[in-house]
Amino acid sequence: MLRVPTKLLLATGNPGKLRELGALLAEVGLELLSPRQVGLNEQVEETGQDYAENASLKARAFARARGVWALADDTGLEVEALSGAPGLRSSRLVGEDGGDAERRARLLELLAPHPPPWPARFRTCLALADPAGQVDLVHSICPGEIVAEARGTGGFGYDPIFQVMGTGKTLAELTLEEKNLVSHRAQAVRSLLPVLRRRLGLPAPDPG
Repeated sequence: MLRVPTKLLLATGNPGKLRELGALLAEVGLELLSPRQVGLNEQVEETGQDYAENASLKARAFARARGVWALADDTGLEVEALSGAPGLRSSRLVGEDGGDAERRARLLELLAPHPPPWPARFRTCLALADPAGQVDLVHSICPGEIVAEARGTGGFGYDPIFQVMGTGKTLAELTLEEKNLVSHRAQAVRSLLPVLRRRLGLPAPDPG
């Protein structure tokens, strides 16, 4: 009888992503590990040509490094007025060492010549890798628009200037529970859950 895995390594050092993924995956009953908990501090170079390649690179690297199942995400903000930029370079818009506030300020600088509204969307790809490096992928998007002034104190990254379509609120104005109902990452995790259960041999959720 095959042993059912009990641990899942979340292949990110981003505290915001760890917090969101932890809440979204709580129901599966796995022990969720951060790279720090297993003594990993390696940085995987994101050389892929799209989100799926980058997410796969990270998931495979972390899974093989510790011989466990690993989950990685790659997310980009795509703004129509900027022809889909910053996209794959969303986290590196002001260089490798730039902070969230600097990235938001730079994005608004780039948008200044373009009249609002500024339709945009977050695009996410999640990659689930087994210890041998086999990967399953899921994708999602969250439509909205960029606003000129930051609003809210929650979230991270571009959240304070990204207003979710149909809500009138930025991602940073939502509670974690509210964000995990509508965000790109939440939608991707919901798509991933049946794949995760099937691949790891986990029981189906209790219908009650």
